[in-house]
Order: sequence, then structure tokens, then C-alpha cells
Amino acid sequence: MTLDSHGKQGPSPMQSLAFALAGCMGMDVVHILKKGRYDLRGLRIGLVAERAQENPHRITAATLDFAITGPVPKDQVQRAIDLSHEKYCSVWHSMRQDISITTRFSVSE
Repeated sequence: MTLDSHGKQGPSPMQSLAFALAGCMGMDVVHILKKGRYDLRGLRIGLVAERAQENPHRITAATLDFAITGPVPKDQVQRAIDLSHEKYCSVWHSMRQDISITTRFSVSE
């Protein structure tokens, strides 16, 4: 993996951390929904992260938008996101817990 602090040759380390959070939660959601035998056909995650103005410019907030494709009940999508956030996502649990995480989702067949 090529990292670039200026984000030209590859993602910056901070971008990589945010991508890891989205990837970890996304994989958890897919695993949980597939284990529940729901007909998940696709998942896209939009991510917006905010950083502190002062050094060390850490991530202070993140919003993840999950776009689910397939006839998956909304309550089960919310359950999968909650389980990832509260129990399974090792990336999230390796980060500072005072970071504000907002999750949203939509389901389309």
C-alpha cells in the first residue's frame, strides 16, 4: 500500500484510518446480514470525516452513510450497524471513543 501525507500518490495515513473504519463496519454489516440469511445484493458506504484544527489534527467526527441493495428489513440493517459499532468493529474500538460517529442508511431493492 502506498501512503502519501499529501494524498497525491495514495491516501494519507488519516484517510487510510477513516477508510479502515468504513471498511471494518461495512464488512461487519455484510457478515451479520448474510449470517441472518438476508438477500443482501450490495453495499456502498459514503464517508465524511472531520479533523481537529490544532495538532495533532486527529479525527473528531465521522459520518457513515450505508446504502444497502436488496430486500433487507430496515430494522435488521440498523441492528447490524449497531452491533458493528458497539461490539465487533476492531478499528472503531482501537480509536478514541470520544469521536462522534453518526451512521445513516438507506435500503433499495
